[in-house]
Amino acid sequence: MVCRAVLAAAGAQEEPYERRKGRTRVRGHEDGRRLGGAELGGELGERATLVQFSSAFCAPCRATRRVLAEVAAMVPGVTHVEVDAEAHLDLVRELEIIKTPTVLVLDAGGRVVRRAVGQPRKADVIAALGEAV
Repeated sequence: MVCRAVLAAAGAQEEPYERRKGRTRVRGHEDGRRLGGAELGGELGERATLVQFSSAFCAPCRATRRVLAEVAAMVPGVTHVEVDAEAHLDLVRELEIIKTPTVLVLDAGGRVVRRAVGQPRKADVIAALGEAV
């Protein structure tokens, strides 16, 4: 009887994780943190920048790279910068990047406007750019 109760409680704990696993979670405004091209290893866009934190063996990172490149090509003044999380551990820790891919949307001044964890949909990226532009 006790085993059943423990297993049921454990299953209840896992269910919310299972429901959200693989979905993009979007956080709102950051604390006003600004990032520069020197930190990211690439030029910031005139209007906005899509920053992708990736790792070498991350399958969703490849799909995210395609989506962000397509959006950057569609919207004038927007660039896509990919950051190797393993090579920039100090920045990863500072920005509390826990999972790859993580996408930050920066405005023209380099201020973090939105953050998404997981593989984003193109429509979500375009909507997030609306806040930055």
